[in-house]
Amino acid sequence: LPDTFSHLRLLHELDISNNRFVGGFPEVVLSLPSLRYLDLRFNDFEGAIPPKLFDRPLDAIFLNSNRLTRPIPPNLGSSPASVVVLAHNRLGGCIPPSIGRMAETLNEIVLIDDELTGCIPPQVGLLRKVTVFDVSGNHLQGPLPGSVAGLAAVEQLDVAGNLFEGPVPATICSLQSLKNFTYEDNFFSSRPGCPAATADGRWNCIPGAPAQRPPAQCAAAAAHPFDCSKAQCQATPPTTRRPGGRTPLAPHRSPLPHHMPPRRTPPTPPPPSSPTPSHLPPPPPTYSESPKSSMPPSTSPPSSHGASPPSSSSSPPTEHPGYVLPPLTPPPPTTTPPGHHAPVPGTPSSPPSSSWSPPQGGGGKLPFPPVHGVAYSSPPPPPSGDKLPFPPVYGVAYSSPPPPSKPYN
Repeated sequence: LPDTFSHLRLLHELDISNNRFVGGFPEVVLSLPSLRYLDLRFNDFEGAIPPKLFDRPLDAIFLNSNRLTRPIPPNLGSSPASVVVLAHNRLGGCIPPSIGRMAETLNEIVLIDDELTGCIPPQVGLLRKVTVFDVSGNHLQGPLPGSVAGLAAVEQLDVAGNLFEGPVPATICSLQSLKNFTYEDNFFSSRPGCPAATADGRWNCIPGAPAQRPPAQCAAAAAHPFDCSKAQCQATPPTTRRPGGRTPLAPHRSPLPHHMPPRRTPPTPPPPSSPTPSHLPPPPPTYSESPKSSMPPSTSPPSSHGASPPSSSSSPPTEHPGYVLPPLTPPPPTTTPPGHHAPVPGTPSSPPSSSWSPPQGGGGKLPFPPVHGVAYSSPPPPPSGDKLPFPPVYGVAYSSPPPPSKPYN
């Protein structure tokens, strides 16, 4: 957000939700003196929640579905807000015990899927005006404190998807306003018999209840109970609790550097590795009409036309006494088909060295030696003649292009 937002002295409500704003928390909003409603939901803000946020006179704070990666500041209880929604971030850490100081103002607090750890502080029992208390989908441990009986106005109490253990407190049955109590997917070992406590208790360790965890999981949890007195969730500052634990989050949300190399790798294999019909066919027969002008050293090396035999066999004339037609049997499966070159009588069959330079035509009497997988800087020109036909091909099946006796497409 631009710093010029600080000039909006009369701004009462700021809603920039459902966008793609990035960067750290926009602290410029903390300088707006009249701001009471702050909605930053569904963006890509990252980093820590500034403690100054909870010192501002805000009535509603919506920070859910961002990329915030530090624990909730310990001064959470200093906020006069009635609604605080921090869900679907990666905050970690614990619920600050100072939450009990919000008793006179807080109506709803939603901390779903924030990777919270530790125990629910007993100070939550002071929130007598809270109607929604949702901490589901975290890693909270220990017993559910009996102080939840102080949530006199609570209607929605959701602690599902955590690691709670021990009995469900019987004080749950005293909550007269409770409409929905969800505690599935924990390790609770027992529950009271009131309807509020028996509505939804799947995947726990309650004997006789339906759809519970396997006995082995329940035995392991009971053998290692969590001691909340040793948690000390705010013993260290929030900025140093998880040093570097969430810094790799930004690369995970920007995958392009990890996927760019695979997109560049397909062109790297050289074409001569396997003859495929994906190469372009050689030029039409007019290619041999001007051998001098079509022989630049850097335009058409034979290494890029290994699957196009006629381009390298167009030079030998058919009337030359030393030219021999290719054999009638198909050539062996090599990278460069050897059957389309004219063997030179009386000369060794090994290819010339890379320093050999082809003659420029005119006085040559012998065709060029065969090429077997050796890359030259330029293909050899024909020794003489202006309109030399391509040699006939009998019984040799090339994948591309068609036989020279037919016109090229």
